[in-house]
Amino acid sequence: MAEIEVAKGATELKRELQRLVEAIVEEDENDDDYYTLEVIDHATRTLSAIRNLKSNQPQESVRLKGLYGLSEDCEGVPAEFRCPISGLLFEDPVVLASGQTYDLPFIQKWLKDGNLMCPRTNQLLPHTALIPNLSIKNMVVKWCKLQKYEVPSTLINNDPENPEMPPNHQNLDNLVELLEKLTSSSISDAKSAGRRLRMLTNRFPSFKALFADVSSALPRLFNPILLKGVYSDDDLQEDFVATILNISIHDINVMKMVSEIPSAVSLVIESLKCKRVEIRCYAAAVLSALSSLDSKKHELGSLGTVKLLIDLLEEGHPLISKDAAVALQNLCTVVENREKAIEDGAIAVLMWKILDSIDVGEMLKILSTLSTHHKAIKEIEEHGGVVLLFKILKDNTDEHNKETCVAILYTMCYNDRRKLRDIRGVENAYEILTQVAQTGTSRAKRKASGILDRMSKFAFVSHTT
Repeated sequence: MAEIEVAKGATELKRELQRLVEAIVEEDENDDDYYTLEVIDHATRTLSAIRNLKSNQPQESVRLKGLYGLSEDCEGVPAEFRCPISGLLFEDPVVLASGQTYDLPFIQKWLKDGNLMCPRTNQLLPHTALIPNLSIKNMVVKWCKLQKYEVPSTLINNDPENPEMPPNHQNLDNLVELLEKLTSSSISDAKSAGRRLRMLTNRFPSFKALFADVSSALPRLFNPILLKGVYSDDDLQEDFVATILNISIHDINVMKMVSEIPSAVSLVIESLKCKRVEIRCYAAAVLSALSSLDSKKHELGSLGTVKLLIDLLEEGHPLISKDAAVALQNLCTVVENREKAIEDGAIAVLMWKILDSIDVGEMLKILSTLSTHHKAIKEIEEHGGVVLLFKILKDNTDEHNKETCVAILYTMCYNDRRKLRDIRGVENAYEILTQVAQTGTSRAKRKASGILDRMSKFAFVSHTT
């Protein structure tokens, strides 16, 4: 039994070593030297751990020291204060979409290498946005001071509660300087300013707030002349769209202000068409936010976003699909956009995704919204929707998904009485709605009972006539 565990550990470590060696070999000359040295050190420790495994050292000791890169001088640091990738004390902790915390340079490198899953949980990431973990920062600083451990300079400089943080007037000067650099004829200066603007709007709420407080900030940021340069460079475009996301999710008023700037909205929509995944990912996230504004749903729909979102859903990239689904659902609360979605092939895409068990909950919500339109009901039936919905009711354990399925069936049979015959045929064979009417959520019970009552009513009418 012990030999099996050791074998598993060796395989895990060898994979880790292979990944690290590939990262070292493929090192870009622009990569941070500190990061590269850390990767080399990690590879060395992993190789040493494999050697220790062959020498039959205790499995847990090998796993911690090798796989997570712990050195002797880091063993006294609590596990919750160490980055799972480097094994070192957090210096700039950020939260990934999976809810796990990592050190910024290491998780950025992980994502830049094209990894789509959380390193610790292997969960597919819905987006790659990174949020500073201020609570961990504060706890690490307090622990370091209590243990007389040197506090990393990044923790001091980035601590929003630290008096050494720049005051608001310096933030304003910084913003003005960056906006000027963005219009520079030098593309390298513009790209440097774009990166810094993205970083500052990601880390510091006080800096984000400037876009609400300074009336000229947003118009200058989305100056059409400036945006010509943005469209010509993928790196700059990614930083711009990420900045829009950072400032939009910070303040609903800023989101509304952004939505009123045509050049900003156009940038987001055009970014949905980009080849670079990260750009499309951030654009979909921004659109999921903008589409929640009732005042903008008609306008966004008229600009061709519905078809673009359906295309993104069909593409099925895990970092984009969820935000695309949210945006499409928001837009389809408007009748005109529902019609566009149906005409642009949404039903077929949704049905195939559900059939393949991909984001079933999100797809069912959109399908439920579209099913209120008579054209959608016909297409759902043509794609075998009745049987598929009953299959989900029978096999799926998610009560919310079951509730949505019943709601769709309810809408179908009330909007088109001819569909009641198909639903009744499946129900008579399996009595699935009868079971839902007894054990489902309150809404599912109500809808299922309504369908059963309607079936009984029209069965009686058919029999008597």
